[in-house]
Amino acid sequence: MTAVAHPPRPLRLGCVRYLNTLPLIEGLEKAADLDLVPAAPARLIDLLLARDVDAALVSIIDAQRSPEPLTLIPSGMIGCDGATLTVRLYSAVPLDRIAALAADADSHTAITLCRVLLARRFGVSPRVADFAAPADAVGAASAEWPEAALLIGDKVVTAAPPPARYPHTLDLGEAWKNWTGLPFVYAAWACRAEDAASPRTRLIRDVLDRQRRHNATRLDWIVARRAPQRGWPTGLAAGYVGDLLRYDPGEAGSPFRAAVERFFDEAHALGLTPRRAPVRWLDDPGA
Repeated sequence: MTAVAHPPRPLRLGCVRYLNTLPLIEGLEKAADLDLVPAAPARLIDLLLARDVDAALVSIIDAQRSPEPLTLIPSGMIGCDGATLTVRLYSAVPLDRIAALAADADSHTAITLCRVLLARRFGVSPRVADFAAPADAVGAASAEWPEAALLIGDKVVTAAPPPARYPHTLDLGEAWKNWTGLPFVYAAWACRAEDAASPRTRLIRDVLDRQRRHNATRLDWIVARRAPQRGWPTGLAAGYVGDLLRYDPGEAGSPFRAAVERFFDEAHALGLTPRRAPVRWLDDPGA
């Protein structure tokens, strides 16, 4: 009996569907033999380790916390070189008096970065608890918001807390830049290290790199089409993805890769990661 040939399994990519990821993923849903698997940023590492996806846009701190080694794929990232806009700390008290932090649990990296900045720049180590903004955040009364809150993503623009509640705010990307002189990386494409040399991973690298470069040529079109769907003013969205954010981690020795190393050092020094594992990139020699 002749064996039946089965088609290859589609490539599966774990991703986030925030406005800030569109320059990386817009158009991928039309690619043949490729499936996008959307999830909250904090869930993507679980999908990757469970082999539910071949690669994922993981929160960068998860490259240190993962119980299995990961390899970062230098085909795209979510980063900044100064203000981020959508990773923001809100406080009703001066930042050096924060005792408890209600943190948006969507991003492991944002929480860790906030803890690093509060410890190193403001001398405080608040208790941290998960936080979900009120269902009707725009109409919520000030009393429904905690004394200090960390929010990330589109909700910073589309469901921001009442300004009167929080006279003290901090853009974490801007604060990191002012302190270290470095840019910052919030998330990057990653695969399991054991799969780094596989043909599937090399194909993923090429597909992602090509799509990021293509999308960079049509950001105005992406913003005009997608920003209103997400409740963003078009002008603000254009400045956000076109001016504030960065999507290319660069080659070995780039400031963005140096920033990843510095962030991991700081997190480990404060006991926020269990170990300081080597950072692996797919284009490293021998990867």
